[in-house]
Amino acid sequence: MIYPVILCGGSGTRLWPLSRKSQPKQFAHIFGNVSLFQRAAALVAGPSFAPATVVTGDAVRFEVLDQLDACGASARSILIEPDARNTAAAVLAATLSISQQDTNALILVLPSDHLITDAQAFEEAVLNAATAASAGQIITFGIQPTRPETGYGYLELENAHSLNETVAQPLVRFVEKPMLDVAQDMLESGRYLWNAGIFLFSAAVMVDAFRKHAPDCLSGVTQSVEQAYADLGFQRLAPKPWAPLLNVSIDHAIMEKADNLCVMPYSKGWTDLGDWKSIWENSEKDANGNACSGPSLALGCANSLLRSEAETIQLVGIGLEDMIVVATRDAVVVAPKSQSQRVGEAVNILKAEHAPQAEKSPRELRPWGWFESLAMGNGFQVKRIRIKPGHALSLQSHNNRAEHWIVVMGTAKVTINEDTRIVSENESIYVPQGAIHRLENPGREPVEIIEVQTGSYLGEDDIQRYADNYART
Repeated sequence: MIYPVILCGGSGTRLWPLSRKSQPKQFAHIFGNVSLFQRAAALVAGPSFAPATVVTGDAVRFEVLDQLDACGASARSILIEPDARNTAAAVLAATLSISQQDTNALILVLPSDHLITDAQAFEEAVLNAATAASAGQIITFGIQPTRPETGYGYLELENAHSLNETVAQPLVRFVEKPMLDVAQDMLESGRYLWNAGIFLFSAAVMVDAFRKHAPDCLSGVTQSVEQAYADLGFQRLAPKPWAPLLNVSIDHAIMEKADNLCVMPYSKGWTDLGDWKSIWENSEKDANGNACSGPSLALGCANSLLRSEAETIQLVGIGLEDMIVVATRDAVVVAPKSQSQRVGEAVNILKAEHAPQAEKSPRELRPWGWFESLAMGNGFQVKRIRIKPGHALSLQSHNNRAEHWIVVMGTAKVTINEDTRIVSENESIYVPQGAIHRLENPGREPVEIIEVQTGSYLGEDDIQRYADNYART
């Protein structure tokens, strides 16, 4: 039995504005109605695998649960990182958690935001690599390159013949992301694979590797795992020993130092979907090479990506060639495909300028559902709020605003101070400033309301909670 670990903490800024810190790309429906995270969960749902361990952050923990439930998957454990510390700490935390159950467990680590199209071929590759992993090798999966890619790290093998093997091969060295001419030379040599960031190893072997090469990380993560505590079905890693951990990848902490590494070649369809160009490459296209989604129209365009992520925004491209155009309700990115890697650079500039679009999505996820702001002006804000069946907002009050609620779908249960009543579709209710109130959905269908806020301050931090089903403070 192989224990999968799904790393689910990235923010995916290169796919901005679709992917943001508040709603990263692994949860987005980039291809159809299944997210990348759900695809990763399905990839390791076969009989060869134990239920997955998911490592994620506090802000998206309920989205992990919702998406697992929606695709019929389950998790052995969902570990909540106190803060993101890159992949070294995340991998070690999952490894130590699993080793509490089985010290010699074989562990497969994979990102939640990659696209692997052939689940059967991937499972076969994992099983083929298991023999070497059981014998004490750390296996990293290498993808046969199809172009001189400068956005990936590379793995060097001893000879070109090794690329076609169906068993793990000795690794010569890691190569950092190269310049284009170097990438072309490596492609022509036939001895290099792309580093996929997917690993297979024995728990005991990985713990020993951290003991040798990253003892400080081992000490801190061990304490954090030992002091972890349950919270509504999650396991929260203890924050105090976690705080001083370095922000370092598993590649730099372990893989580039260990001498017991092998590579499992894989060539059956993989991409990390690291930029909008790769989304275009993996999308269905029309006769002119255009990939359009949402309310979008390509007129006289060729080999371009046009995506409208908002039903109210009609995107029209005229005479475009080799272009990326992505529109959300609050942001638009336009770039040549050759410059799509620079989207992350633009996001960093927006962060420095404190632009809210840099990290916050128009639709903000909550454990009870979501809300989005429809309009805002001096002293007022209009929101659309959806509450999932059986869920409730916290019992709360606001010091600086009053709220008007209009139910536009479903039936809501509303508490205002000592009064509780049912508010049905097309009915409304007023929540005075300072009143203790709660909004609930007691039914089996979603409830949707339009909220009109009025007051001197309308920030999300104007809230005092008295009771909460999700243990938020």
